[in-house]
Amino acid sequence: MRLESDVRLAPRMEEAVHELQRLITARFPQAAFVVEEGCDPKGIYVVTTVDIADTDEVTTAVGDRLVELQVEEGLPVYVTPLRPIERVVAQLREQEAATPPAPLRLP
Repeated sequence: MRLESDVRLAPRMEEAVHELQRLITARFPQAAFVVEEGCDPKGIYVVTTVDIADTDEVTTAVGDRLVELQVEEGLPVYVTPLRPIERVVAQLREQEAATPPAPLRLP
């Protein structure tokens, strides 16, 4: 796990961020994190990079707890899962190399 952060957090927010990171690394040990402030909506964003095909798996791992933190505790904390840029570029290259479908014949 790699963590980068220059954001100063209130103690409760720091606990929440660490809890979310623990939930993610329990399932994805290779996860990397950047914690940053965001403005749309305003809050703290835990940006995690995980080398998996479907980043929805990260959301599933933290979803219930994230909702509790946001709704029940009123913490403006969000999780943004990303795939490594290398994986994204490789996937785009594969799509470009794929043979385009044959055009449809119009009557």
